[in-house]
Amino acid sequence: MGAGTIHHRLSRSHEVGAYQMQQITRRRLCTAALGLLPVTSATWAQQPPPVRLRGTIEVVDGDVVTVKAAGGTDAKVMLAEKAVIIAVVKATLAEIKEGTFLGSAAIPQADGTQKAVEVHIFPEEMRGTGEGHRPYPPVANGTMTNGSASGATVSGIEGSTITVKYTGGEKKIIVPPNAPILRYEIGGKADLKPGAHFTVLAATKKPDGTFETSRINVGRDGAVPQ
Repeated sequence: MGAGTIHHRLSRSHEVGAYQMQQITRRRLCTAALGLLPVTSATWAQQPPPVRLRGTIEVVDGDVVTVKAAGGTDAKVMLAEKAVIIAVVKATLAEIKEGTFLGSAAIPQADGTQKAVEVHIFPEEMRGTGEGHRPYPPVANGTMTNGSASGATVSGIEGSTITVKYTGGEKKIIVPPNAPILRYEIGGKADLKPGAHFTVLAATKKPDGTFETSRINVGRDGAVPQ
């Protein structure tokens, strides 16, 4: 057998061996990936849904806020690092001007308008927060519309009408005389006082029963966040 033939067979043998190793490696990687899938799915399945909390503050100890929730139960809310504290103050319809960025929880009406349950005015630093129109589960059959006031406020028998424009659309919001109008301001820990009303829109419940949040809305001077 010539040297050339031997060299050819050795090269061929090397190629076959390399190919087989590639196939084995691929099968092992696929098996490992498939083995990870149930773990990943289980991990996601274990993530608890966010919890909405409302009530009054009882005790503040650093980043731990003990509260009495709306149902009368006590709970501990841990403020995450760099948590945002929003102070909520009473406002009036006169504070809403052209271009004011606001939000309104409302109930859709037969004529396509939205009857406000409450209106909140955002500070300029929060312009764009939650912009758009969407369902709002905390209010039965409710919606939430966040956008900029456009045009003049029109007075009517059932209340004043504000046109709110957002990217992709607009809604007419009827504000009844009894609908609370609130203004958001960037607050601080000094706003977390016993007796103050609060709302946490999305808290995470921990295994020990406490809650953690990166944002809390707290009323000033008797204001009640919605």
